[in-house]
Amino acid sequence: MAIKINSKIVSYEVAREDEDDKAAEAALKEAEQEDSNVIHMHEKLERPDMLLGSTYKVKTPLTEHALYITINDVILNRDSDHELRRPFEIFINSKNMDHFQWIVALTRIVSAVFRKGGDVTFLVEELRSVFDPRGGYFKKGGKYMPSLVAEIGDAIECHLRMIGMLADDGLDEHQKKLVAEKRAQFEGSIKQAEASGSDDTEFPASAQLCAKCSTKAVIKMDGCMTCLNCGDSKCG
Repeated sequence: MAIKINSKIVSYEVAREDEDDKAAEAALKEAEQEDSNVIHMHEKLERPDMLLGSTYKVKTPLTEHALYITINDVILNRDSDHELRRPFEIFINSKNMDHFQWIVALTRIVSAVFRKGGDVTFLVEELRSVFDPRGGYFKKGGKYMPSLVAEIGDAIECHLRMIGMLADDGLDEHQKKLVAEKRAQFEGSIKQAEASGSDDTEFPASAQLCAKCSTKAVIKMDGCMTCLNCGDSKCG
């Protein structure tokens, strides 16, 4: 494609391929240096003096006292484009001492997995697949829990979703269909109310709905309920 030059040429320079290669190489080194400064989660990462955390209350019908699950997170690459929030440790506290030994063991193991880094989302399925031989229970909202360990896994799942390690699955097809039906029903009721409201502007606000013409125009006249729209009256 020809390019017409209207102005006077005062100087020129021939571009060399080696200069382009040097520029590309410099950009690649800069990108590699930036990636090398990114801190990833690993077991050698030292614990900061202060960690952000969330506490979840677990009350089951199987125990008298509630469990309080605290998960603390570490912030990696703070105030940068690579900032991440990752779980670092877990604590479980309760007045009930019946499960003290295995709760302490569980918190140590889960905390060690957190500190090792990588994908720790597998813990959710592993804990939720533990079944109590005495049977499970239903928590608030009607969700079935096969064991207390499974509910601890459920609390970890809620936390991982909150910090963005697990994506929200969203609604299934049945739930989407039900929501769409309820929404259509609600919008239909609004339209019907608006239509009836437009017809009722000439009638008193205290008027009742007429069984004959379906208009809010029934008032009490001379001791008898009479419709101001169609004239229907219980007194004939």
